[in-house]
Amino acid sequence: MNALDKINRELSTTQVIALGFILAVLIGAVILSLPVSSANGNFTPFVDSLFTSTTSVCVTGLVVVTTATHWSLFGKIVILILIQLGGLGIISFTTGVMMIIGRRITLRDRMLLEDALNLDTLKGLVKFLRRVFKGTFMAESFGAIGYSFVFIPEYGLIKGIWYSVFHSISAFCNAGIDILGENSLVPYVSNPLVNIVTISLIVAGGIGFIVWWDITANVKKLISHEYTLKMALRRLHLHSKISIITTLCLIFGGAIFIFLLEYDNTATIGNMSFFDKVMASFFQSVVLRTAGFITFSQAELRSTTVLVCLFLMFIGGSSIGTAGGIKTTTFALLFLSTRATIKGHPHIVVFNKTIHHKTVQKAIAVTFVSFLALILATFALHLVEGGSLLNAAFETTSAIATVGLSRDFTVSLNFAGKLIIIVCMYLGRIGPISMAIFFSRQQSHRVYCSYPHEDITVG
Repeated sequence: MNALDKINRELSTTQVIALGFILAVLIGAVILSLPVSSANGNFTPFVDSLFTSTTSVCVTGLVVVTTATHWSLFGKIVILILIQLGGLGIISFTTGVMMIIGRRITLRDRMLLEDALNLDTLKGLVKFLRRVFKGTFMAESFGAIGYSFVFIPEYGLIKGIWYSVFHSISAFCNAGIDILGENSLVPYVSNPLVNIVTISLIVAGGIGFIVWWDITANVKKLISHEYTLKMALRRLHLHSKISIITTLCLIFGGAIFIFLLEYDNTATIGNMSFFDKVMASFFQSVVLRTAGFITFSQAELRSTTVLVCLFLMFIGGSSIGTAGGIKTTTFALLFLSTRATIKGHPHIVVFNKTIHHKTVQKAIAVTFVSFLALILATFALHLVEGGSLLNAAFETTSAIATVGLSRDFTVSLNFAGKLIIIVCMYLGRIGPISMAIFFSRQQSHRVYCSYPHEDITVG
């Protein structure tokens, strides 16, 4: 047995995931630091290339240099590859790294991945991976076609196609990195096609692959008249129902709050037409689900609106997708658990299904650990950067939830601040995956002593 085999045997699944992402980030950083990657042909400071590589692999979108002007065509292609790699990372990247380093995916690994990724069988991991690739390619292709109707007439055929492909991949992977310039999608705030295509890609990537397959299977049976519409909706898995309902509630609820709070703010949407205000509010609500495109300034948002943004960013998208955050299902479980407690119900029952208490415990643990990391990161960033605590909280939430929005704070970060945000982006990307696997691993068949019960007072 050689040294590599010995290391592979000793590494846990969680460690493989963590080290795999670090390896991808470091390789990307080295390549981006080379003169060939920059537009001016000079070396890029390693901390800036490391930041850019991290934000790409972790599909965050925060940048310390303007992507459109700082990087050469080669550098932008590297960034796009890193975004695609990071966007597919939940299943494909983990499995691919295991295969590359020669580690066999054991039965125990499959069981851990099954539980952590909500798969309903130990079989078909490769088949699932193939479906993820196929679905991603189709969604990004449709997105690129949609963008092309705007970008080709504006930038010409070759450049228009390149812009369409880049932004389609960036939007679907919930990265939010653009190559349009410092103003991102602000020039297209009134363009319905760009808004609709971007929103559709972000929601499609963030809703989760499992929900995709569930909806597709039921739609096929609806088309073949095997199901009525009512049957198709009823036959959706509980995970899909909760993900879809929570996503819609957060998008519409967020859009309403943003619309009302920013309605007369001339620095954001105040000077827009009524239709553009509605469209910009929905766009903002969707990108807060973890894709950092903007159509108006984030720095000029009112403090009350920023609090709404922090709430939406922290929740993020759905499981087994390209979004970050604690996930919609986690938030839904916390809400349902609270409702059950208020009503005096011993169990969480939704759509005539009872949710196991271990799942609720997992949701509480993920939320608490994420919130603790957010608080510590906010204090650390405020300590080294100073300025507004609200801006520091916005920046760290955006990084940990892999959103990519910034109140013009990222570009002014010092060396220590950049390192803190790099760590936040990394933890935000691998955190939910690693925590889910870790908590699955802890469900061992130990024999525990039974101790007397005694309650404590809460509230």
